[in-house]
Amino acid sequence: MSARNLRYMQKFAKEYRNDEFLQEVLAKLSWNHNQILLDKIKDKKERVWYATKSIENGWSTTVLSHQISLKLYDRQALPENKTENYSKTLPTDISDKAREMLKDPYIFDFLTEKEDMKEVEIEKELTSNITKLLLELGNGFAFIGRQYHLEIGNKDYYLDLLFYNLKVKSYVVIELKTTEFRPEYAGQLNFYLSAVDECIKEENDNPTFGILLCKEKDKITAELALKDINKPIGVSEYKLLSDLPEYLQNALPSISDIEKRLERFDYEE
Repeated sequence: MSARNLRYMQKFAKEYRNDEFLQEVLAKLSWNHNQILLDKIKDKKERVWYATKSIENGWSTTVLSHQISLKLYDRQALPENKTENYSKTLPTDISDKAREMLKDPYIFDFLTEKEDMKEVEIEKELTSNITKLLLELGNGFAFIGRQYHLEIGNKDYYLDLLFYNLKVKSYVVIELKTTEFRPEYAGQLNFYLSAVDECIKEENDNPTFGILLCKEKDKITAELALKDINKPIGVSEYKLLSDLPEYLQNALPSISDIEKRLERFDYEE
């Protein structure tokens, strides 16, 4: 029991005195996890969220620190950051889960933007780094395909990225745009969702929902575009490494660094 650890114990006891959360959640985390939460998160509600997600997703201390650095709580947990119509177009139990998993923005810090980079090039890079992509998308996503082919009315259509989410038992179509949001993008994705529901979805699957990732979006324009859309769509921005502030780029470990260090850190715990 070093002096440093005794100070952490004192702080821990003060923060969680007579707190049911101590037994229900914090007791399931390692001491190193709890030290990180005490050091980096001041707001108790936010700390509760990160602790719960650590258990749900099996985050190591390194991944927990990374998610805190990327402000995952701000991007995923705060509903005012999100533009979607899930609550109007999905059953309540499904819409709650879909809204919870939607992030804004998505951060693909393992990709650096090149001059005149096309959508198909970003898609290729994302799927070439599928483990890192799935970590950012969140728990439950399974990759189905890129440029997934559908033939409808003797015409060919290609979905940018198709996933299946095991938590909500739904197909998820992700469309990627290298421009700012335009209302016609929502109409296109609405058509793709109808096509997947008609051609791929099985009886036991829940309705397919979509995520439209744009370089930029105007929240009011996106909300108006989704107002009369009858399929569940969320509109978010995405950021590549070159889009992040320089101080954040330098401060963050890369996903590849995290992967290399996961086993060693977990062993030390």
